[in-house]
Amino acid sequence: MNDRIKRTFRTYEELVVLGLLGIPIGFVVGGIDAVFGRVLLAITDFRNGHPMQLIPFLALAGAVIAFCYLKFGGKSSKGMNLIFEVGHGEEEVIPLKLIPFIISGTWITHLFGGSAGREGVAVQIGATFSHWVGRKIPLKNSAHIFLVTGMAAGFAGLFRTPIAAVLFAMEVLVAGALEYQALLPAVTAAFTASAASQLFGLEKFSFSLTANLSLDVPNMGRLVLVGILFGIVGGAFAWSLKYMKGILSRLWKQPVLRIFFTGLILSVLLLLLYKGRYAGLGTNLIHASFFGQKIWGYDWLLKFILTILTLAAGFQGGEVTPLFAIGASLGVAVGPAFGLPVELAAAFGYAAVFGSATNTFLAPVLIGAEVFGFAYLPHFFLVCVFSYLFNLNKSIYSLQKIRHGRLGEAEREQQKEYTDVVQGKTKPAEQLE
Repeated sequence: MNDRIKRTFRTYEELVVLGLLGIPIGFVVGGIDAVFGRVLLAITDFRNGHPMQLIPFLALAGAVIAFCYLKFGGKSSKGMNLIFEVGHGEEEVIPLKLIPFIISGTWITHLFGGSAGREGVAVQIGATFSHWVGRKIPLKNSAHIFLVTGMAAGFAGLFRTPIAAVLFAMEVLVAGALEYQALLPAVTAAFTASAASQLFGLEKFSFSLTANLSLDVPNMGRLVLVGILFGIVGGAFAWSLKYMKGILSRLWKQPVLRIFFTGLILSVLLLLLYKGRYAGLGTNLIHASFFGQKIWGYDWLLKFILTILTLAAGFQGGEVTPLFAIGASLGVAVGPAFGLPVELAAAFGYAAVFGSATNTFLAPVLIGAEVFGFAYLPHFFLVCVFSYLFNLNKSIYSLQKIRHGRLGEAEREQQKEYTDVVQGKTKPAEQLE
């Protein structure tokens, strides 16, 4: 009995230690996120003021990024794939130099107009730092626990949506499963990171919805249909990204040449299409979607295509903010056809396209609530259920595992593909992530 009591107290003691350690980790990661995010916003403003002087040099900037990664990056060149490999126990160490590499690479990408996001940077920052801390703590499975903790802190510090960040970090490594062992430190780290980034001046995007939409049978049917559409678009984005990476890697096997020549194509397209309207994060499209500015019916599609080209070429950043932009502008375009208020359709697209492209369910529901208001939680839940079910199990994260039982044969094929790559039976396309 005494031994049982001792084990119980030891378990609670470890739990408290894990929770407390999440606080300093969240503070550090939130501070780094704030600096990264504020500089990125300043870079975006500068590029928007000088598109004709900067966007033509995107190819050269990309070549510099690729060369530096090849010459000095080492395992850091794997980017998010390295985070997933460590999360699945296939790699043990994330080099700390990944942080300056991913930050500087993303700043350069955005300065010269690449259509990319920023969440990949935040998640990698958090995972790298927190995993480094976890490896030094003599607790069972602490390295893995703090990897998830850092991912939550990174996401929360950048977007200031701590609840969604916790759920994103817990469910993204393995679709259909949750990393409950990391729950407490992920919560303390995420809320601390969000508070720290606010303290250091990083603003949160939020919009208070005012449209009233009762959940009667006709409206529920509308939400189901629009959720299916958003799920198809998000799944198509994930599939297209993988497909385009394969095409570009076959056209130009050398990463520097690949990013350079694709960058030339991107520069021309970005300048021809409204002089940079689709460059960078896509926050201009998000703002226009919710504040009554002009959204063209094809805005979402052009942002979709240019983001795919940018990321497939090897430019740095992430996918989430462009996915927010794609979803919001698509919602504006299709909302009236579904009989939905425009601002509601934009909000549903904002959350659901993100969820379907990342193959996550809980995180998009909560990000919708945290950004647009918890009064609409049931609406986001219904939309995201069907966007998740109709994304065909696709994910922008190529090494995301899928728990068996959801789509049967499709998931087994994806799991086999992942296992073959890990065991060296096949090789992934040579590329920068």
